[in-house]
Amino acid sequence: MLGSFPPQKKRWSMDFFYPNLQNDMWRIFGLIFFGNKDHFLFPDKKAFDKERLVEFLTEKGIALYDTASSVRRLQDNASDKFLEVVEPTDIRLLLKQLPLCKAIVTTGQKATDIIREQVEAKEPKVGESELFHFEDKELRLYRMPSSSRAYPLSIEKKASAYRLMLNELGITPQ
Repeated sequence: MLGSFPPQKKRWSMDFFYPNLQNDMWRIFGLIFFGNKDHFLFPDKKAFDKERLVEFLTEKGIALYDTASSVRRLQDNASDKFLEVVEPTDIRLLLKQLPLCKAIVTTGQKATDIIREQVEAKEPKVGESELFHFEDKELRLYRMPSSSRAYPLSIEKKASAYRLMLNELGITPQ
């Protein structure tokens, strides 16, 4: 899964991907796999539990990374609209290091655009995927709804879209 870039550090609840408490990524996964959107929150609900997330993601075979290794925020917010990519992640190099990778999942338009600048893939509709070839492999590029609360879709509908994608990839609840 490749997102665009985290918000400013002052908004982090943990030192990991999707760290902002206002972002619903870990609530989406909580709903899908545990029927509880608060599953990955500490009991006081002031931070996500990084250790539990890493264990879960490792068990499921889900890798996370940013689509850029260097960005400049043009305004004091987390919006991709005001995000300048200084140095994109080398997606081709990343894929070479992940021989078991079956798909790339993007969680926003900017992330999708950065990927498509480096691999020949059609732009998927939100919640769908497109096949593409990388070297001798066939992979899928999924464009999922943003987990940002600014994205106008309920958490339940976001979870439904992510559940379909995960099922297609064979990543299902126990």
